[in-house]
Amino acid sequence: MDVTLTGRSAVITGASKGLGYAMADEFARSGANVALLARRADVLEEARAAIAQTATGKVVAITADVSHAADCQRAFAAAEGAFGAIDILVNNAGTSRAMPFEQATDQIWQEDLNLKLFGAIRMCRLALPGMKQRRWGRIINVLNIGAKAPRANGAPTAVSRAAGLALTKVLANEGAPHNVLVNAMLVGQIVSDQWVRRHAVLGSNEPFEAYAAKLGANIPLGRLGKPEEFAAMACLLCSDRAGFTTGTAINMDGGASPVV
Repeated sequence: MDVTLTGRSAVITGASKGLGYAMADEFARSGANVALLARRADVLEEARAAIAQTATGKVVAITADVSHAADCQRAFAAAEGAFGAIDILVNNAGTSRAMPFEQATDQIWQEDLNLKLFGAIRMCRLALPGMKQRRWGRIINVLNIGAKAPRANGAPTAVSRAAGLALTKVLANEGAPHNVLVNAMLVGQIVSDQWVRRHAVLGSNEPFEAYAAKLGANIPLGRLGKPEEFAAMACLLCSDRAGFTTGTAINMDGGASPVV
């Protein structure tokens, strides 16, 4: 099956590392122009340079913190300036933040909501008018499986992500008459920079591969996911091949979620 994004332009938040980087690389290899958004300029430029080596379209790096409204507006305007129009938006910014409920202060809650929920809200608000006018658009909200099955000690992330799930369905219903498709991809345990950092914090002499194998042992597929597997699904959802798929939340978790 030929999956191509040739002629499309995408904005991906949280794109300097991990799943965001993997999606940006896959989209660029598939023909799309890609704008990478992230907070750290040096890491972002390294990602842009690496992706550009095999890209068939334009690749630009835009430093932005999407937890701030002004940065969202500036970054989106810069992406439009580079490409002329934005066809695809992937809201990927955010790291896992989980703790016992009583430990989460108002500041922690607000920071999490600003980054994961309001960042997506603001970026969607900027992207939707043009997508509707052109009668073609794709939005992916990257959440996690806690959005469907919140666990104890999962706040604030589980709550922010559950709100993102509701946002996905609302926008899918509003976008459908205009051929703007909105879906969510729910992350389970996938090899990423976050897991590498967690392993480093442990201070163990155990190689990361062995650590990852232990984590994956409890997943039905018996292993952690790969970033490129996640990126391939995202690319399919953003292509014309997925033209009848909207308002759905796909578990990318190797079967780990108790909820379909």
